[in-house]
This record gives sequence, C-alpha cells and structure tokens, in this order.
Amino acid sequence: MIHSAPLILPVSAPFIRDGALVVRHGRVIAAGPRREIMAEWQGEEETRWDGVMVAGLVNAHTHLQYTYMAKVGRQRYASLEEWSTAFDEVYFGAPIDWAASARDGARQALRYGTTSAADVVTDLEALGALRDAGLGGLPYLEVLGDTDESWAASGRERFAALLRDAGQPVGISPHAPYTLDTGVLGDVTGLAHELGLRLHVHLAEGEHEREYTVSGTGPLALLVRELGFDFAVLREGGTGLGPTALLGKLGMLGPGCHVAHGVHLDADDRALLRARDTVVALCPRSNQTLGMEGPDVAALLTEGNLVAVGTDSLSSSPSLDVLADVAVLRDLAVRQGYLAADLDRRLVEAATLGGAHALGIEGGLGPGGPADFAIFDVPVGVEPYRTLIEEGPGRCLATIIGGEVIWDSRTPPATDCYSAIFRDIY
Repeated sequence: MIHSAPLILPVSAPFIRDGALVVRHGRVIAAGPRREIMAEWQGEEETRWDGVMVAGLVNAHTHLQYTYMAKVGRQRYASLEEWSTAFDEVYFGAPIDWAASARDGARQALRYGTTSAADVVTDLEALGALRDAGLGGLPYLEVLGDTDESWAASGRERFAALLRDAGQPVGISPHAPYTLDTGVLGDVTGLAHELGLRLHVHLAEGEHEREYTVSGTGPLALLVRELGFDFAVLREGGTGLGPTALLGKLGMLGPGCHVAHGVHLDADDRALLRARDTVVALCPRSNQTLGMEGPDVAALLTEGNLVAVGTDSLSSSPSLDVLADVAVLRDLAVRQGYLAADLDRRLVEAATLGGAHALGIEGGLGPGGPADFAIFDVPVGVEPYRTLIEEGPGRCLATIIGGEVIWDSRTPPATDCYSAIFRDIY
C-alpha cells in the first residue's frame, strides 16, 4: 500500500513535500517524493491523504482510566494538594467502570493522532485499554500507598502476582516519592531491574515535594499524614535529599525509566537526569490546572535534557490532545527566553521521538520503522513544524497504526451507550 500526502513530516528525517511512503506488513519499506515512489512501485494501490502526514504522536504520560473523572479536570486549583483532595473525593466516591473509562480514553487519544502511550494503570480492570484500541506503547502498573511494613508483609507478593498475571507486556509505575515509603521505592526499583521492566514515576510535580523529601515537613507532608501514611520520611524528619537526588540514590533513574512533569527541577536535578539518560515527560496543561505555570522548558532544551510530551489524564487536563500540550510548551519556552530557530522542530521531536525514547519503542516515520502516523488538516506552510503546533491541535483527520487505519474522521467509530452515559455523568 502506498500512502501519499502534500507534505510528510517523518520527524526522524527531513520533511518531504508531495511525498509518499510504501507500507508492507505494517512497516515502512520506502519513502520519498511521490513521483519517484509511484514510478518505482507502479500498480500498487495508493491512498492519497489531503492533509499533512506526521509521524505518530506518543503520549508519554497519561492515565486513561480517569477519563470519566473529567469533572475534576474542568476546575482550577491552587496547588497539587488541593487537587489531590478533589481527586480523592471522586475516585473514592460513586463506583466508576474503570474498564469502560479507559476504553473511552483510548478512543479519544486516537482521535488526536496518538499512536502510542505510556498509560499508568491503578485499577487492573483498565489494563487492556491500549491493546484493545490498537494503540502501541506500554501500560504501567501503579504502586502507591505501601509502607515498608505493608510491602514486606503482603504488598510485594501481591504486586509480583499482578505482574505475572498481567497477560501482556507491562512496566512499573511507583507513583511518587511522597506516596511510597523509601524502602518500597528502592525495592520496586530492584524488582523492575530483576524482571527487565521499564519504570515511570511522577517527579517534581508540586512545589512542596522538595520540602517533603528533604525534611519531612510542609503542606505535602501534612496531606500524607492526613491520609494515614506512616512513612519513614515523616518519622525521621526527611532524607536530606531533594526528590530527584533521592530517586537517583535509590537507583531508579536511568535509560529504562522516565519521569513525569518535572515542574520544579533545579539545575542539579536536570544535570542528574541528563547524566542518567532519563527522559522527562512534560504535561503543562495538567500543571496549569493544578495552579502551576509549568516546567522550565527553555532550560531543559538549552541544557540538552531528553524531553517528551504527555497530556496526563482528563482528571487534570482538558483533553488528551498531545499537540495542545506542545502548543503550551512552545508558549512557555518563548516566554522563558528560548529564541533559537530550532524550537518548533525540537518540540515536535519531543512529541514523537522523545516519547518513543521514553517508552523504549521505535519512533519517527521512515524506512524500516513502523507505519504509525496521523493525518492533520493543516496547510502546507513554509514552516511546517510551527504550522503543525499552531494549527494542529484538534485537527487530526485520521490515525494509522501498523499501516491500518485505526481511526478516520470520515467514519467515526460507534460508541457504546454505556460509555456515553458515563461520559455525560462524569
């Protein structure tokens, strides 16, 4: 099958005007100007797309199961702690069909051009959402709330059983430095290394996280106490280390781990993440919902940190549109003083190649790679990366994974009535 478009953005290679690519068995076997491809592959079936073809977007941090918690994400909060309280009221309130919620989230992700995602799964019912929707990427089973004692007594054995029974490749997501005891964080890291599994953790999201890990004090420490967690950090007056340094000491950071948010990283934190080849998944719209401006995009790019882009979940973000977060990152970077001409290209790279790096999968759109791409209804401009960022959000026409059209705006998939009812309620 030949797919052609007025413009192709492979991201892993220079863009191609009036381009085409040849797909066989789900992979790209040739790419180039359409006239050359059509001459070499005469007689092959062609699908001509009217929009701009872009390498598949990778949502490097989301929780699809929280799609039915969108009413939480429609509010604005003063802090992570305030949002957490609102989140818990809904999460622990009326029962939610987590499987249906995650399925709906996966369908929404497809409609925005996402082809792979890092999906953090708290409740096991939501585990199959990526696979069932045809999305690539990896679900990460979440660990949170265990003290060293509860982990040793039953938590570790219970979680190891979940990993064994998952029935598909998974990663591990130790939630955050403030929701697990220090010994648990270290043991989860060891378990992941032992089993060869990838890690994904929330890091430096709230402004009080550093105070919590350094001295065991502050608003976050108060919230953790109110939730009834008896962690060593609280009992011992902190660790003397910031959250990034703490995870580094525990051996968690590395090429097999990526972190989410990174709003409150200082220069030393960023240097440690670079030294450990650890990708930072930036989720600026979620940060703004929680009352934060967002990460220091200019510093991360200038210093050469590995970055990706995530939407987080609808419980803290207005949509699962990765390009909408890229647009916010661009605005942040400019206001923070990043004026280099490569800004737009680097941010599109973050949303594609960066996310692929974070998940340990192939990214970009070129010969030998997966035929994962999306079509966007944007003009073929002089600056295609900037045009995609400024005009692409909400304008995906189709999403193709492994050469198969998984979502097409001309023939939208049917939504089951049960999911529609839950979406209206939540």
